Amino acid sequence: MSALFKELDYRETPIGALSLRRRRELSLGVDVFEIKLGDEFLMSSLFTASEIELARLGLADLSGTGLEVVVGGLGLGYTALAVLQHAAVGSLVVVDALEAVIDWHRDGLLPLGAELTADPRCRFVHGDFFALAASGDGFDADAPRRRFDAILVDIDHSPEFLLDAGNAAFYQPEGLRKLAAHLKPGGVFGLWSNERPDEAFTARLAAIFAEARAEPVTFHNPLQDREFTQTVYLARTPRDG
Repeated sequence: MSALFKELDYRETPIGALSLRRRRELSLGVDVFEIKLGDEFLMSSLFTASEIELARLGLADLSGTGLEVVVGGLGLGYTALAVLQHAAVGSLVVVDALEAVIDWHRDGLLPLGAELTADPRCRFVHGDFFALAASGDGFDADAPRRRFDAILVDIDHSPEFLLDAGNAAFYQPEGLRKLAAHLKPGGVFGLWSNERPDEAFTARLAAIFAEARAEPVTFHNPLQDREFTQTVYLARTPRDG
């Protein structure tokens, strides 16, 4: 058994104090990795179903091989790993504004770090996802204006509950149009939300993309012994022809 609690790292960041900790959840007999921003929990290795579903649903309807994918928000790495487990993926760019999170994976402090860093298809980019999405050049400095088959995002708690108020423009029509410009024809935008489906945001997506829907993801919360529902939003650009 591991120690009951250990703070693995602590960093000051432009948006607040960031900490990585590991604790033993005695009721379940497992180690839990958690990232906190100040007093707020950003993510936990106990609850990963919707992060994995973001990748699965986002890639499910894409065909062909050598798929080019962006993940916005590295976190504990569950979305990125699920992308790499998709046989058709040829390359993955993972963008995170928090350098500490990238370091934790590269330094082996997080369980999935070794697998992510060892995969030659995966590249970490330390940068502001929202600024890159709004730019003309996009997410790959080595290939400006490169377009992708899928862009999957898990950063804010929801389109209305933001980690930073500066992210708000991304979720408005003009921000979504700029994001769509970085997708290939028939490309998929996937967005994780901690809340139940929001009809107003789904309608906003539908006004910009050719197709849009919200997929509820329900899982069991073992700490509260109840079901909990989060959301994956999916939108697709028009196909050629």
